[in-house]
Amino acid sequence: MVMKIVFFGTPEFAVPSLQRLLNQPGWEVLAVVTQPDKRRGRGNDLIPSPVKAIATAQQLPVWQPKSVKKNAETLANLRATQADVFVVVAYGQILSQEILDMPRLGCVNSHGSILPQYRGAAPIQWSLYHGDRETGITTMLMDAGMDTGAMLLEVRTPVGLLENLEQVAARLADLSGELLVQTLLALAAGTVQPRPQDASQATYAPLIQKQDYALAWSRAAIALHNQVRGFYPNCFTQFRGDNLKVTATVPLHADLWAELPDSYQALQSQSLTWQDAALAPGQVVAIAKGLGPVVQTGAGWLLLQTVQLAGKRSQSGSDFANGTRLAIGEPLGGASPALG
Repeated sequence: MVMKIVFFGTPEFAVPSLQRLLNQPGWEVLAVVTQPDKRRGRGNDLIPSPVKAIATAQQLPVWQPKSVKKNAETLANLRATQADVFVVVAYGQILSQEILDMPRLGCVNSHGSILPQYRGAAPIQWSLYHGDRETGITTMLMDAGMDTGAMLLEVRTPVGLLENLEQVAARLADLSGELLVQTLLALAAGTVQPRPQDASQATYAPLIQKQDYALAWSRAAIALHNQVRGFYPNCFTQFRGDNLKVTATVPLHADLWAELPDSYQALQSQSLTWQDAALAPGQVVAIAKGLGPVVQTGAGWLLLQTVQLAGKRSQSGSDFANGTRLAIGEPLGGASPALG
């Protein structure tokens, strides 16, 4: 079966989907639409998106309008392709109804959640933030709304307690490519029935803001852990007047011990002494040998597994504690020493 496709996508998450479509026998990716190059790094050089890099290597036409809805040249190019379908994966712009109406089979989006949960720009991040133990990919026929189109197929995957955004996103990116092929085959054959979303069950996943990265030690250990892994690698606290990035943690709480790897089980008996320390949230209650500092939270303790001091490279929590001569009772963030 021949399938003529225009692919819309930008970040690394979209790359496996594009590669899977390129590798499908008899299918032709006619062109790629991606966000404009951005200036990055110390040299402020223009850097192409990961999707553009793949498209260029495959010698595909690449269109990068600042606004795809308003760029007359891109709209004319899209119309001239006479594509069967437009496939959209993390493109980063809203498509107009004019664009949605162009391809014969419509516009198919692969979204990183089980819709109608987590509509919006950051579904994987907010799913992890909320501690979901399952996530997935949903394909849908796009309409003019924000991830409101009729659903086609879905695939689910469990989420481990210690998995972070990078790990889960990589798995979902691979699943997206496989599910898109299944979806397009079924759509062309007429064997999939679009299912309207239940808007009453919808939740939203907005763009992450800078303030979302700040750790508040009054929150529970599991909540802080989910924030760190969901917004990886950007969460931070204060340490001796500077920002300290916290990039990997282990929540130590009565309800979670059984889920932790064996290397952390010995801490359970040690935690009995931490309860008597009478320290405030944000204070260091212990230095776990070979593991890192353990910090008091609003409920339970948080082991700092990997951190990064301002201007330094990432390091293990153990190296951080040793290198800074971290002391029991030392505060992180805005914590103050306990009274009495």
